[in-house]
Amino acid sequence: MLTGSRARPARVRVVDTAKGAEEIIQAGELLIRPAQYTASARGEVLVLSRREFGLLVFLARAPGRVIPREQLYAEVWGGEMEKSDRSVDVYVHKLRTKLGGVLPDWRFIHTHFGFGYRWEPTRSQVLSNSATTP
Repeated sequence: MLTGSRARPARVRVVDTAKGAEEIIQAGELLIRPAQYTASARGEVLVLSRREFGLLVFLARAPGRVIPREQLYAEVWGGEMEKSDRSVDVYVHKLRTKLGGVLPDWRFIHTHFGFGYRWEPTRSQVLSNSATTP
């Protein structure tokens, strides 16, 4: 049986480095460094397009909030979304696929049908049931 357990909300912190202060977003095992345009998990760097990375950062900076598709489009694409445009949905799917490739036991982006998306890291756990019969 699979059950979900919530991770701690994404933590946004600023750390001092040799080059100055740097924002780091940590969500479960995912580490995002917006200034360096990098995201990594379990020591593996994710290869993301500019739009995928923009979605990732924008959502991760607003944990728990449902973000309308139109707002995501305006922030990441820099314009107004047309009524029939499915770009946000396509790129969220691509981003989920890439995140799932390195962190298959995590779910980060949750859909709110007809409205938008919410960033809330959730880890799936397999529970063993000792009462099951062979």
